[in-house]
Amino acid sequence: MQDSVDRHVAVWVRELDWLDPVKEAIIARLAILGRRTAQARREVLDSDGLKYWQYKVLLMLRRSGPPYESSPSQLADRLGLSRGALSARLAPVEEAGLITRTHETGDRRRVRVRLTEAGHAAFEAHAAAEDEGEGALLAALTEEERRTLADLLRKLVLVAESGADVPGPASPGPRRSRSAVR
Repeated sequence: MQDSVDRHVAVWVRELDWLDPVKEAIIARLAILGRRTAQARREVLDSDGLKYWQYKVLLMLRRSGPPYESSPSQLADRLGLSRGALSARLAPVEEAGLITRTHETGDRRRVRVRLTEAGHAAFEAHAAAEDEGEGALLAALTEEERRTLADLLRKLVLVAESGADVPGPASPGPRRSRSAVR
């Protein structure tokens, strides 16, 4: 059974004699799966009525463990935001009842951001919907195939996360110009 990548590779192998068809197939399939996963996540967010950045706030609070709270500075660091940008983002999430901001007794300057019951429920609903879609995609694989795929992808992620440049060809070689599979 052929997929769109098989057809894509067949075209480019005829056109580019230097093309490694296995590498091209792997990269094209990873791109398709990445786009599909991102689209599925956007659809879940749209159906939840959450914006991506709102979900990220809930995610970071939930990730912190019970009692699911954080200082604004810790939360800003985890989200990669300035303190001012975080403050602007927290207001609508608080207005929606998904978080609370409270001042510590004795020091009004110290604030804690905490996930509310409604925020916890919104996070759970979103995460469960995402999990269902991802599970449906991976249902095509056996448990052993899933573990093998996870292990192989870990190797690639470790290379990507190491920041090391992947060596290129000894000589510059021909420049390729092709469209990715859509």
